Amino acid sequence: MTGFGERHGDVSFDVAPHQVTVSAADGAVAVVSVPFQPLVDLSREGLVAHVLGEHRLGLLLVRRGGYGAGVFVGPKLVDSKVGSRHVQGTTKAGGWSQQRFARRRDNQAREAFAAATEVAVRILAGARLDALVCGGDRRAIETVLEDPRLKDIAKLVRPPFLGVADPKQKVLEAAGVDARAIRIELTEPQDDDGPS
Repeated sequence: MTGFGERHGDVSFDVAPHQVTVSAADGAVAVVSVPFQPLVDLSREGLVAHVLGEHRLGLLLVRRGGYGAGVFVGPKLVDSKVGSRHVQGTTKAGGWSQQRFARRRDNQAREAFAAATEVAVRILAGARLDALVCGGDRRAIETVLEDPRLKDIAKLVRPPFLGVADPKQKVLEAAGVDARAIRIELTEPQDDDGPS
């Protein structure tokens, strides 16, 4: 926040368990979403220590044709598994053929989600996570997290929901970086020099 103060003047901090609001003398406001909520030590030093801590982050990515799960301790990926299952695309055929393809596609999607669930259980269920970030297809994630074996980690889901390509190892690693990024919403001061 040093750069923010240099650009906008004196700053004041309002530190809460879920967000930190920094208000500047010129009217600019920066709202920082606290990662790995809640923040316990509500001081500026507490925020820095909290952000730099070695949090255990779970990552679950599921799309119709692929899935990935990983555990990060700080920036290091310590356990992961990715996989894919073929799920047939849509068809332009009509009548019985279209219905047959739709049934086959639904069965393939169920099998893919079942495989994603097994990976999530194996990698995430016993990982003692501080938070879980998900990405891919929302309905697919909801389907996986409905499994009773994942009820405890489903309670740990935190934003952001990540938009990702088909989960491969590199996509999982990049999503881990994105999931740990600190999000800041900046509102610039109103310009009072407009026409009167």
